[in-house]
Amino acid sequence: MSAQSSPLGGADRRLQDLGIQLPAAPTPFGTYVETVQTGNLLFFSGMLPVVDHKPKYIGRVGKELDAEAGRDAAYTAALSVLAAAKKHLGSLDRVTRVVRLGVFIATYGDFFDQPRVADAVSDLFRDVFGIEKTSVRLIIGVASLPYGMPVELDVVFEVA
Repeated sequence: MSAQSSPLGGADRRLQDLGIQLPAAPTPFGTYVETVQTGNLLFFSGMLPVVDHKPKYIGRVGKELDAEAGRDAAYTAALSVLAAAKKHLGSLDRVTRVVRLGVFIATYGDFFDQPRVADAVSDLFRDVFGIEKTSVRLIIGVASLPYGMPVELDVVFEVA
């Protein structure tokens, strides 16, 4: 078994092996819920790079923030996805596929390295769930995102 394929113990064990501590599951900033499951699909509200319900980063990639800060913001938002999934499902082992990943990045000027920023999320999901569960992906550069944050994720998981 390769290092990137699903581990014997599943996603929860892999998270532990990677030394990743999930934050508390995020709470809404408005009138909505963080997750909705219909059938075997789990949809997430737009996940932002927050820590303790506060923005970890504010600004646009290519102006106030560089690509590394953008990557960290994306990674932080991805940890919130995993935390919300674990809270909803009880175990990340119930995720059978990462179906779709949308990465919205607030960018400025001639910043064109959005795929590198988005890879922070794709790499984390690959490392936790295995390469065979890699999703389709959409990356969109936008002028602004809620509360001035640089990244917002749109994610759908297939679950058992």
